Amino acid sequence: MLPTGKLLIVFGIASSLLIVAGGFGLPWPLVFLIDALLIGLSLCDLLLSPKKKEVGMSRQIENQLERGLEYKVDLHIHNASHHEMLIELKDGLPQVFEARFPLKGKIPASSSLSGSYNMVAPVRGDYNLSRIYLRYRSRFGLWAKQKTFKTDDAVRVIPDLTETRKVLEDAQQYLMYEGQKIRKQKSGSGEFAKIRTYVTGDDPRMINWRQTAKLQEVMTNEYEPEHGKYITILIDCGRMMGAELKEGNRLEKSLEAAMTVAAAALKNGDYVSVIGFSREIKVYVPPAKGMGHMQTILEQIYSLQVDAAESNYALVFQHIQSVQRKRSLLLLFSDVHTFLNEDSLLFHFQRLRRQHLFLTIGVEDETVINRSKDEPANVKATMIKSMAQQQIMEKRKEKMKWEKQGLHMLEAREEKLASTAVSHYIDVLNRGLL
Repeated sequence: MLPTGKLLIVFGIASSLLIVAGGFGLPWPLVFLIDALLIGLSLCDLLLSPKKKEVGMSRQIENQLERGLEYKVDLHIHNASHHEMLIELKDGLPQVFEARFPLKGKIPASSSLSGSYNMVAPVRGDYNLSRIYLRYRSRFGLWAKQKTFKTDDAVRVIPDLTETRKVLEDAQQYLMYEGQKIRKQKSGSGEFAKIRTYVTGDDPRMINWRQTAKLQEVMTNEYEPEHGKYITILIDCGRMMGAELKEGNRLEKSLEAAMTVAAAALKNGDYVSVIGFSREIKVYVPPAKGMGHMQTILEQIYSLQVDAAESNYALVFQHIQSVQRKRSLLLLFSDVHTFLNEDSLLFHFQRLRRQHLFLTIGVEDETVINRSKDEPANVKATMIKSMAQQQIMEKRKEKMKWEKQGLHMLEAREEKLASTAVSHYIDVLNRGLL
C-alpha cells in the first residue's frame, strides 16, 4: 500500500490547520488524536478498491521482432470486483527496449480493459519478459495498491529484414529504386524464364512472333541465369565491425545485407551457405537451397555479436577450402581497410581464387570522405583535410594492388550496402562467371 499525492496534500493542509489551532489554545493531545483519526478514515479508501486477487492481467506480444522497428504490445486487464479503479501500468521490458510508461486508465467494476503501447527493440538477441507492474487506486485516490504479475513471454530480436522483403517482392524494382541497374546478360543465354509484353529497350531478336500473332500484342522471351550456383556469405564479427554508424554498427548493416543477398540467391534457386567468424569460426550454415533455408540461416546468425578481438581471416579461408569444394561466389562483409592491411592473406587468397570468385564489401567511412571535402578555412582544417585525403589515397593504392591479384573490393554507404551486394551478385550471374 502506498499513499498517493492527493492524501499527502489533504493531510498536509489538515495538519497545518490543526497546528495553527493548537497555537490558539487547542490542546495538543487533541491535535494528534485528530491527525490519527484522519489517517484512520483515509484507510477506508482501501475498502473501495479491488483486492489483489480480483485483478488479472495478460500480455500479447509477437515472439519474433525485427531490430529497430516499432511493434504494438497488447495488454488485457480484468477487474472482477464491485469497485472501479484507476490504474498506472508499467511493463517489465528489458532496459534496452524503448517504450513510454506509465500507462494510465480507468476500469469500471466487473469489467475488462484492453490497451496497447508501441515499443522498439534496438538490440538483437533473446529476451524473457517476466514482469508487469500495476498500481491502482479507488475513485477517491487516497491510497494505492501495487501488484506484480509474473509472465513468461520469450522474445527473439532478429535483424531488420525490410530490405530482404523488398528483394523477395521484386528484385528488379528493388535495385532500380535503390539507384542500381541489373546489367543485361548476353541475348538468349541462360534458362528460358517466361514470355512477357515487349517494352522499350528489349532486344528485338527475342520477340516471340507466334505469341505476338496469337495475342495481337508484341511479346518477347525472357531468359535468366542458370540456377543451382553456390553462394558463400562470410560475415566478419571482429573488433572493427563494432564501429557505430548513423543507425546501428557495421555488423548490424552487414547482417541485414547478408540476409538480403541470401534471399535473392535462394529465390533464384541457388545454394547459400553462411560463415560467421572473428578469431574463430562462430557460425557455419552448410549450403542448401529453397526459401525454407532462409529461416535456418536466420536462426543461426541473428545472435551474432561483435568480439573485442581482431578477425582471423587465414582461419576462415582454410575453413572454406575444407568445406566448400564446388566453385562459388565468396562474398565477405568486412571492414575493407582492415582487410587491406593483412598482407599475410595473399598466399591463402591465391589458393582460393583458383576455384572461387571473391568479393569484399564494406561500409565506407563517411567521416573521412566528408573531411576530405571540407574547405581549408584555417591551418587545422587544412591538416585534417590533407590527412583524410592521404588515407583515401593509401586505401586506393592498396585496393589496386589486391585487385591485380583478382580480389575485388567495394565500399558503399550504409543505406546502400544491401542493394550494392545484391547488384554485384546478379551481375556475376548475368555475366556467367560462375
